Amino acid sequence: MAKYLLKAEHEDNLMSEINMTPLVDVMLVLLIIFMVTLPVIQHEAKVNLPKASSQPRATNSAHIKLTVRANGAMFWEQQAIDQTALQNHLIATAQASSPPELHLYVDRTAHYEYVAQIISAAQATGLTKISLVTAPKP
Repeated sequence: MAKYLLKAEHEDNLMSEINMTPLVDVMLVLLIIFMVTLPVIQHEAKVNLPKASSQPRATNSAHIKLTVRANGAMFWEQQAIDQTALQNHLIATAQASSPPELHLYVDRTAHYEYVAQIISAAQATGLTKISLVTAPKP
């Protein structure tokens, strides 16, 4: 009988609060996972754009983003491409029923030769709407 009474008293003293330690552990693990994977998900080509005093223009039509880094590396919509792939993309874009506008994001320290080659290739394929994108002055 004494065992039964001890067991009954022990069951009455059960903790009725939520144990927060496992919840905090899970949240910290999720936070670390998100912090590690977020830079991998955002794949953008970082360029140092020249500053200009022009007003931003609203782009309602379709456009293609072509980024050129200082070392001449090119990115077609955030995907690295070389000169031959660029030519193929320009030809395919120019053959569309309504060709989109080509937006050039060129690094401030990039050689003019890279820009001239891209503009020349775009015009040779028939793309006539080419824009050079700059960052606004602070």
